[in-house]
Amino acid sequence: MGLCFPGSSALWGPSAVSGPEGGSLSVQCGYDATFKTYNKWWCRGAVWGPCQILVQTTGSEQEVKKDRVSIRDNHKNLTFTVTMEKLREADADVYWCGIQRTGTDDAVRMTVSIGPAPTTVSSSVTIRMTTGPPMFMPATSRPSTTRQETPGPGQHSQSLLSSVHFLLLVFLKVPLFLIMLSAAFWVNRHQRVPRTMLGHPNQEHL
Repeated sequence: MGLCFPGSSALWGPSAVSGPEGGSLSVQCGYDATFKTYNKWWCRGAVWGPCQILVQTTGSEQEVKKDRVSIRDNHKNLTFTVTMEKLREADADVYWCGIQRTGTDDAVRMTVSIGPAPTTVSSSVTIRMTTGPPMFMPATSRPSTTRQETPGPGQHSQSLLSSVHFLLLVFLKVPLFLIMLSAAFWVNRHQRVPRTMLGHPNQEHL
């Protein structure tokens, strides 16, 4: 809302107001106590005389609304407020705060401008809420990828049995195997001795 300036000795208001497209704006105009119960109006048009009155009070504090524009008088504060809702780009124009009087009405001129609609960011697109652990963690707090487990009693027993089996294999089974292998080799060797070397059992009688 712009700075206020006196439109006449009985009425004053802002010189310019603005609002966002799709939003709303409020204009507050003040008046002299003499005109507390007078009708107040809101008019659109560059020229005061033929301007179009959009909404007007009935001399009371009851709000009057028409389409997207409403007006409410406050006798205690000696102000009346005009509110424009669902602003459109075409709403930009010259408007007037006015008081209906016998003879010539009092009015103040102001310019209403409509700015671009405020940009809103959709949380579903740019913000993703998760309840799990953070995607990136400091190096000092990252869990180790290798897990070292302390062997339990069962694992100790298996390791001991493996050692005993290995010792038996070295000190008992291997020598026994070698002895059996030597015996087999000896038996096989004597079975292959030629009969001429052993002599014929009937040679002594010849």
